[in-house]
Amino acid sequence: MADVQDNVHQELVWDERALTAAGLLTDDRLAQAGVPMSVAALYPSLHLNLGECYRKLGDLGRAREFLQCAQAGIGALGDDAYAQLIKGGLDRLAQELTSK
Repeated sequence: MADVQDNVHQELVWDERALTAAGLLTDDRLAQAGVPMSVAALYPSLHLNLGECYRKLGDLGRAREFLQCAQAGIGALGDDAYAQLIKGGLDRLAQELTSK
């Protein structure tokens, strides 16, 4: 839902909801739902999304905090197309934040 919002403030609300919801998940619940990853592997993407929202809002400090959280959890990702997508997003966000 976050990515379809026209307003970055609404996008942020949905991204925060997703982060909160992830905290309620377990690896067993993900497996039962057919999701082939651990809960820990969800966090880099969730943190990336929040970092990007804060960047868009001009809160570069918070954006950097979420970038660091995402980078810290990157080891939970596999070596697949999803991981490459998230890592590419983290690289882009890091470049955006370095240039400001």
